[in-house]
Amino acid sequence: MPTQSDVLLNRRDLDFLLFEWLKLDELLERPPFSEHSRETVAAVLDMCAEIASREFLPHYRRSDVEEPRLTEQGVWVVPEIGTALRAFADAGLSAAVFDASVGGLQLPEVVCSAAMSYFMAANIATTGYAMLTIANARLLTVFGQPAQVDTFAKPQIEGRFLGTMCLSEPQAGSSLADITTRAIFEQDDDLGRRFRLFGNKMWISGGDHELSENIVHLVLAKIPSADGQLVPGTKGVSTFIVPKYLPTGAGAFAERNDVVVGGLNHKMGYRGIVNCLLNLGEGEPYRPFGRPGAVGYLVGEPGQGLAIMFHMMNEARIGVGLGAAMLGYRGYRRALEYARQRAQGRPLGRGRTRAAEPQVPIIEHPDVKRMLLAQKAYVEGALALVLYCARLADHRRGDDSEQARAEANRLLDLLTPVAKAWPSEWGLAANDLAIQIYGGYGYARDYDVEQLYRDNRLNAIHEGTTGIQALDLLGRKILRDRGTALDTLRQRVSATAANADIDATLRPYASALLEAWIEIAAVVERLMAIDDESVALRNATPFLAAFGHAVVAWLWLDQAIVAASAFCAGARGGTLNERETDFYNGKLRACRFFFEAELPRIRPQLAFVGSNSDVAAAMPSGAF
Repeated sequence: MPTQSDVLLNRRDLDFLLFEWLKLDELLERPPFSEHSRETVAAVLDMCAEIASREFLPHYRRSDVEEPRLTEQGVWVVPEIGTALRAFADAGLSAAVFDASVGGLQLPEVVCSAAMSYFMAANIATTGYAMLTIANARLLTVFGQPAQVDTFAKPQIEGRFLGTMCLSEPQAGSSLADITTRAIFEQDDDLGRRFRLFGNKMWISGGDHELSENIVHLVLAKIPSADGQLVPGTKGVSTFIVPKYLPTGAGAFAERNDVVVGGLNHKMGYRGIVNCLLNLGEGEPYRPFGRPGAVGYLVGEPGQGLAIMFHMMNEARIGVGLGAAMLGYRGYRRALEYARQRAQGRPLGRGRTRAAEPQVPIIEHPDVKRMLLAQKAYVEGALALVLYCARLADHRRGDDSEQARAEANRLLDLLTPVAKAWPSEWGLAANDLAIQIYGGYGYARDYDVEQLYRDNRLNAIHEGTTGIQALDLLGRKILRDRGTALDTLRQRVSATAANADIDATLRPYASALLEAWIEIAAVVERLMAIDDESVALRNATPFLAAFGHAVVAWLWLDQAIVAASAFCAGARGGTLNERETDFYNGKLRACRFFFEAELPRIRPQLAFVGSNSDVAAAMPSGAF
C-alpha cells in the first residue's frame, strides 16, 4: 500500500533525476556546495516528504472548502496553514537556498527545487506563501542595501516574516507600463530613500493575513517627474519595500503602515492562499507617523524597478512551472493508484463470450494505459525541465569558468518562459486525463483530482499568461538575441543526439529530434527576416507550443540515454531487480511515447508559424 509521500512523489524519480541524470554528486564537489553531501540531500528530501505529508497535505481539502474571508479583525485563513508554514520555517527550509552570509544553508538550487516539489504536490496554495517569501528575500539580498537586507530580508529567511510581490493594478493587468501607483519622495533615513505610495494593487497573493509577524510587500510604482506627471512606459517604474508594519527601533515593528485590504478575490483554485486588492495611501484607518500614504523604501535606483522585479518574477515563473508539474504529477499518481484498484469491464473481445469472468482492473485496458502513459510523459518531462533549469542556476552560481557561467545564464534566460508555460499547459492536460480515468468519480468532490485540476488551471495565467511567455521567448529571447542562445541550446541538443548512438533503439529518436530542431531554426530564420516585429510575433504562442515540445523531447532522450545505459549495465552485472527493471523500462517507454505521439505535433504548428499566417491577427473585430 503506498504511503502518503509515495502518492505525492515517487522518490525513485527524484533520485534518478538528481543523481543519475543531473550528476548532483559532481555539483556537490564545487566550492559553493561542498559542505553538503549525498547523505545531506537524502536527509533533506526525507524531511520534506515527512513534513509535506504531515503538515501540508491534511488541510489541502479544508483550505479549498473554507476560503479566506475578510472579518472585522482582518483576513482569516484556516489555522493549519500557519502551523504548516511554521514547520517549514523551523526545519530551515526558508533559508535552504540562501548563502551562509545571510543565514542560509547554501543548498544547491536543484536540491531546493526537488525539496519544494513535495510541498507543491501536497498543498500548492499553502506552499505559495513560502515560495513568494523566498523569492522576495532573494531579490532583496541581490538589490537591497545592507540595512534593508537586515531589516526585511533576514526575517523572511528566518521564517518570521512573509513576503509578496505587488505588480498588477485593476486598470493595468499585465501591462505594467500602465500602472498608476505613485511614489512621492519623503526623506532619506537609515533604510534608504523613503517615499509615500498612493494607489491600488490587484491579484496580490498573500496580501494580508495574520500568519506571520509582518508582511513585506515589494511594490512597483512610478515616481512623478518634476512637473508632477508620471513617466509613460516602463522606464518610470521603480521597486519599493512596503511592509505591513514599519520598524520603530530596537528591532520592533509597531507602526501599522497605510496598506489595507480593499477586497478578496474568490478563485476557482489555489483557494488557501489569500488573494487581495490592496489599497495604498488612503489614510484610513492608518496614518503612519501621523500622515497618510504607505511608507515605502526604494530598492535600487529610480526607474530600474521592472529590471529589478524581473529577478523575482523569473524565479516565480519557474516556481509556477514546478507547481504545475507537481499538481499534474500528483494527479497522475492518484490516477495510477485508482486504475490499479478499480475493477471494471473485461479485456477487449471478451465482453459477450466471457461475461461471467471477473472484471479486470481498468489499468488492463489499452486506452487507460495510453492515458496513464501520456500523463507520465507530461509530468515527468515537466519535472525534468524545471530541475534542469535549477541545475543551470547552479552552474551560473558555481562554475569555475566565466564562459560556462555565461552560457548557463543564456540558457536559463531562454528556457525560463518554457519552464513556466509548458508545465502549466501539459501538467493541466495530465490532470484532465486523471479525471477521465476516474470516470464519473473524477468530477465528484469525493476525490481530489477535480481540485488538482482547478488548482492547476490558474498556472497558465499566474506570473504572465502563456501568450506573454510566448512573446518573451520568441521576441526577447530569440529574435532580439539574433538566435545566440538558441544556437547554444542546439549545440546541447546535438550532443544528446550524438550520445544516443550507444543504443540502437534510441537512434531513430535522435534523428527525429535533430530534424525537429532544424525545422525550428528554419522558422526562426524566416521570422528574423521580417522587419516589423509585431508581424513576426503574431503567432508566437503556437511557436512556444512547438518549441516547448522540442525541448521536452530533448530532455526525454537525454534521460533515456541514462536509463538505457543503467539498464544494460545492471543486466550485465545481474544487479537489476524487478522493481529497477520496471523503473528503467518506464523511462524508456515514456520517451518512446513522447517521440511517437507528441513530437509529431510540432510539424503543423511550425508550418503555421513559418507561413506567417495572418488568419487570426487580421481578423476584423466585428467578424467574431
